Amino acid sequence: MLNDATCFKAVYIVCGYTDLRSGMDRLAALVEAQTGNRPYVPDILYLFCGRRTDRIKGLVLWEGDGWLLLYKRLSESRFQWPRSLEEVRSLMSQQFRWLMEGLTIAPKKSVKPVGPPEYMG
Repeated sequence: MLNDATCFKAVYIVCGYTDLRSGMDRLAALVEAQTGNRPYVPDILYLFCGRRTDRIKGLVLWEGDGWLLLYKRLSESRFQWPRSLEEVRSLMSQQFRWLMEGLTIAPKKSVKPVGPPEYMG
């Protein structure tokens, strides 16, 4: 389920360190404290990572009758989790796939878009 996020309206990661011993209520309170939003928007996934980067928790906010807590642990690799001070970052679907594959969500080098040439001859 965590390798494909097409069923979610949005995916956010909470950058930095999170105590993964926290349960649903604490993680929901953390989302509310860091975003200022009430954690009752359906089909939104928030991802959290602790100091060990081989496991993450996902909190699906409000499915109509409660929250859903997801947990993923990698066997032989680690997630490339951003540790900057940014509180919450939205992920595009490609960035989510990169994260789940153990890649960084911000490639160091990418192709720059350019405009068409003025003269071809």
